[in-house]
Amino acid sequence: MLTALATTITTTFVQADSHDNVNEGKYLSRIAGCNDCHTPGYLLSEGKTPEELWLTGDAFGWRGPWGTTYAPNLRKLVQNLEEQQWIALAKNIKTRPPMPWFNLNIMKDDDLKALYAYIRHLGPGGETAPAYVPPDQEPKPPYAQFPSPPPQ
Repeated sequence: MLTALATTITTTFVQADSHDNVNEGKYLSRIAGCNDCHTPGYLLSEGKTPEELWLTGDAFGWRGPWGTTYAPNLRKLVQNLEEQQWIALAKNIKTRPPMPWFNLNIMKDDDLKALYAYIRHLGPGGETAPAYVPPDQEPKPPYAQFPSPPPQ
């Protein structure tokens, strides 16, 4: 009987902790601006895009001197990673603009664990974003054109 009680209590705490992590991850994804690029239509809908579309990547390109980049489908990415792999990736990634990878690099492990829990909670969904297009090639629309920076 004590074993059953201990198992029930442990399971309840693990589920509560998991639920808290998912909610914290959802909150972080919103305030960190993850949806701004990684969710189709999120900015134009003023954040009213249905949650089932969140973090599925986008075919809208971001073109500048670096070429044209697309926000990848984080749900597909995270489904293939263990939590520690996600943390290592987030701490070490360096990407092309406009992704603020330097902000991701300095997130606390607990924040990255919460984001991981939330993204995994959403499950797989969406399509793979288009591949990077080098600067000397014309991307398919739609895309935003960034100007070249002024000479320094």
